[in-house]
Amino acid sequence: MILDLLFPNRCIHCNRIIGPDFLVCDLCFSQIHFTHYDYFESNPIKEKCSLLFPVENTFALIKFEEESLSRKIIHELKYRGREITGKILAEWTTTHLDFKNQYPDLMASVPLHPKKLKERGYNQLHLFTESLSKFYKIPFDHQLIKRNHYSKAQALKDKQHRLETANPFSVTQPITGKHILLIDDVFTTGNTVSSIAWEILNAGNNKVSILVMAVDV
Repeated sequence: MILDLLFPNRCIHCNRIIGPDFLVCDLCFSQIHFTHYDYFESNPIKEKCSLLFPVENTFALIKFEEESLSRKIIHELKYRGREITGKILAEWTTTHLDFKNQYPDLMASVPLHPKKLKERGYNQLHLFTESLSKFYKIPFDHQLIKRNHYSKAQALKDKQHRLETANPFSVTQPITGKHILLIDDVFTTGNTVSSIAWEILNAGNNKVSILVMAVDV
């Protein structure tokens, strides 16, 4: 209580004092650009993924635009240690994502390499995934996918280097006949989710759908 008085939680955009469980104030919330994608309909993610691998359904919560509040929110989660942002994004997702009772069998998030996980202290996707799992009652497995190589942040790589990276991920256990919802933070080229999707598809008679916090296409 004393700490809340001395160091109150503030809106990450305008610096107004807000409740401890909020990220932005009501005024700034209206500046967030939600995609309003339908999970089952065509959208820019599905169009791009379809060129890379057989994809079932796709969804993104917000648009990852330059100099936008949406970009600031993702950076709070990934680079400023605010893991609780993942839970808040999950709460927003539940108001926009309708599975229409056609739920995937399992949620799996894009993993960090153990070295990167140690550096950051947490995987920015775990609390997001766990919160969605609890709401939709879909099981999750943080260990299903393994990242095989330690590398620089995806944003720091040029496109050619990303394409040249071979077998960056692997499936850690037998899995077949399942519909996997693969979760990532930002969708850009689609190369990361494509690499993982092919590992899942090649593991057995599986299906893959994609859910991301933000889309930059």
